[in-house]
Amino acid sequence: MKNIVFISGSESSAQQQWLAILKQTLVSENILLPEQIDESQAKAIDIAIVANPDPKALAKYPNLIWIHSLWAGVERLVADIKDKPIKLVRLEDPQLAKTMAESVLAWTLYLQRQMPEYSQQQSNKAWHQLPTIASSELRVSVLGAGVLGSASLNMLTKLDYQVSCWSRTPKQFAGVNSYQGSTGLTTMLGNTDILVNLLPLTNNTHHLLGNELLSKLPKGAKLINFSRGAVIDTSALLNLLASSHIAHAVLDVFEHEPLSPNDSIWNNPNITVLPHISAPTNMHTAAKVVANNISSYRATNIIPNSVDINQGY
Repeated sequence: MKNIVFISGSESSAQQQWLAILKQTLVSENILLPEQIDESQAKAIDIAIVANPDPKALAKYPNLIWIHSLWAGVERLVADIKDKPIKLVRLEDPQLAKTMAESVLAWTLYLQRQMPEYSQQQSNKAWHQLPTIASSELRVSVLGAGVLGSASLNMLTKLDYQVSCWSRTPKQFAGVNSYQGSTGLTTMLGNTDILVNLLPLTNNTHHLLGNELLSKLPKGAKLINFSRGAVIDTSALLNLLASSHIAHAVLDVFEHEPLSPNDSIWNNPNITVLPHISAPTNMHTAAKVVANNISSYRATNIIPNSVDINQGY
C-alpha cells in the first residue's frame, strides 16, 4: 500500500470530510495529510490529491510525478508547477458537468423569463406584465466547448434555443452553430441574446471579455459568467451595464472572492450576484473519479489525461 498526500487549502471541516471520503473510496492507498508524513516518507510520494493547495506544501515532495486536482479549474496550479516536471490532472466528473449544465439552463431561463425585471417591479410595487420570449426566438451562445461546455450545450438544445458555441479548436455538436477564431467570435457575439462564459482562465483569456468584445453584443443582450471572474474586464462590463448596452449580468465568479461587502456590485440592479455555486464539486462522485484514475495508473503506469500546461487547461 503506497502513501498519497492530500493537500487542502479548505477549512478544517471540509478537509476532514474529503479525507474520510477519499479513504473510504481509495482503500488500496494510504491517504495522509502533510503533517502525517516525515521527510523520508515525503521522498517516496509520487501522487498528490489537492484542493486549492499552498504551493509551498507541494515543494516538500521532490519525487512527485503527478497531481490530481479535486477542482475543474486549475489556473492557480498551472502557475505553480509550470516549470516543474509534474503532470496535472483536473477533475472531469460527469456529475460536475451535469450540475453546471443545470445551472446554465436555470439561469438562462431566469434571464429569458425576465425574473430580474420582475424582482425590481416587486420592490417598486409595480404590476406590469412583460412580453414573453419563446425559446425558439432566443439566441444563446456559449464560450467554451470542453467537458462543461459540451454538457451545457446539450442541455440548451433540448429547449429549442438557437444555440451557438465558440471554442479554440473546431468542435461540432448536433443542433449547435460552432465558431472558432477571432472572426468567428465577433460573428457569434453579434448574434447573441444571452452569452454564457465557460472559458478557463489562462493568459490568453484574462480580461478577454473587455469593452471591445462585449460591445459586439447587440444592445440589450444579457451575460452569464460561470467560469472565472478575471475572464471579464469588470470595469468594461459595469460601463456597458450603465449605458444599457448589456441589460443584465449573472455573475457567479469574481476576481476577488468572496466579493467585498463594500463592493458596489452588490447594489447594482443590473447584476445578479451568486456566491460561486454554479457547479460545486460533489465529494462522493469526485472521489470515485479520483479513485478510478489512480487505480488505472497503478495498473498501467499511464497518467490520466493531463492539463496542457502551455495552454492552461
